[in-house]
Amino acid sequence: MINRVKRRFAGLTVILPFMLGGCATDALRLAPEAADKPWHAAKPGMPASPATETRDFAVPANPELALIDSPVAVNTQSQYDLAQLIDLAQRSNPATRAAWEKARQAALAVGMVEATMLPIITASVIGGVQKTTTPVDVPLIGRHDVDTTLKGVTPSVALQWLVFDFGQRAALADAAKQGSFAANVAFNGMHQKLIFDVTRTYYEYCASATGYRIANQTLHNSKAVLAAVQARLSEGRATTVELALARQQVAQSELRIVRAQGQQQNSYHALLNAMGVNAMLKIRVDGLMKQQLPASFDGVTQSVLETALSRRPDVIASYAALQASKSGVKVAQAEFMPKVFVAGALASTSNSFNAGSLPSIGNQASGAGILIGATVPIFDGGVRAAQLKNAQSTQNAATETFRRVQLDAVAEIVLASSTLKTALAANKAAGVLVQTSSTAFDAALDSYKNGLGTITVVNETNNALLDAKLAQTDAQAGVRIAAANVAFLTGALTSGKSVSGGTHDF
Repeated sequence: MINRVKRRFAGLTVILPFMLGGCATDALRLAPEAADKPWHAAKPGMPASPATETRDFAVPANPELALIDSPVAVNTQSQYDLAQLIDLAQRSNPATRAAWEKARQAALAVGMVEATMLPIITASVIGGVQKTTTPVDVPLIGRHDVDTTLKGVTPSVALQWLVFDFGQRAALADAAKQGSFAANVAFNGMHQKLIFDVTRTYYEYCASATGYRIANQTLHNSKAVLAAVQARLSEGRATTVELALARQQVAQSELRIVRAQGQQQNSYHALLNAMGVNAMLKIRVDGLMKQQLPASFDGVTQSVLETALSRRPDVIASYAALQASKSGVKVAQAEFMPKVFVAGALASTSNSFNAGSLPSIGNQASGAGILIGATVPIFDGGVRAAQLKNAQSTQNAATETFRRVQLDAVAEIVLASSTLKTALAANKAAGVLVQTSSTAFDAALDSYKNGLGTITVVNETNNALLDAKLAQTDAQAGVRIAAANVAFLTGALTSGKSVSGGTHDF
């Protein structure tokens, strides 16, 4: 009988690998049939359907993916100003919420490293039963099976504690704390970037909304010119050519309105995208640029640059990474030193033995022990030396990265300062241009009404007035965006209130 069981087991060990191998390769049916044939999803438990000759590479639709979750409720009835838009974005933007989770993960990493300084206590229970049947030849009786049963349970409690490691865990904890600090700074920095992105797109939307109103005003002016031409034509003092030019101007103004309206819609969707909300959302936005413009800007000084470098999130986070790399060197150096540990165990054993019809034999025992030891690394083929050099190289790279971040920050601030100066100058020039263009249009229209001017001059001055007003609108939005950019790059754009009042601390 025993030989028969052995033969069956040997046959199973030979067949089993082939069975498993066949099952593994059968999974290829889940992949596309060929590189140029589409994959089609199969129903659960069914193989993939064969590719059709149409080579339709569409993927199966999942209706659940069409449900966009919104973490906050939006009031579509009230009108949102810039500060309210920023508040809504900060509460709903996925980027800031993801940065928050990363900060939480970094904080938990600190806790996990600090937990290694405490002892580890492990409780375990091992129990089992073993039954054996042994054939025995008994004289006068013949072959007889003797059944034996062994039962046992062993509960135990073990303690492991690394007592001293020459500051390795302390260095790991310091690196983790630096990482947590950097993650927290990056979280605030993500909010600062969000504030700037919403501010920038909001001013762009305001400019497009103002451009739409200017286009409507230009249409009104064009219709006024057309009315003047029709009045003169009824008196016999105008020609049909002048009437055609006036109608052409009206048609051009109507086309400008369509384009301005499209631009306003595009900037509205860009604003929603910057906020991190559904682009299909319909909210009322206060599109009037009420924020005050800076009266003047003399540029950044050395003290302004120093203050900016001390509070910019990217500079602070880069410096934290540098400090973490220094702790990494200490961790690698500690690998060359011995480690002292304490280990202890407390266990008890309870078992019983039963053989055939003999009385059962039971036994109970317990034991406890404690060990104090030390491990000293002697030879590892240069692994620790390589780890130390790698940690030192990481520190050197972090040092250069930090210096690069500082230089980039200074360059960005200086460039933003120059951009703000240019924007202020352009806004001033655009204001003068609007005044002169308005005067020129009014004069040209009055002259034409009195029979002294031509329709061509009126149309030209009307177009020039439109261009001047649009230039002024773009310049005003440019000044506000440039001022917000300087505030952002100097680390002063820290809340919605810092942009809603139009003043910036830089």
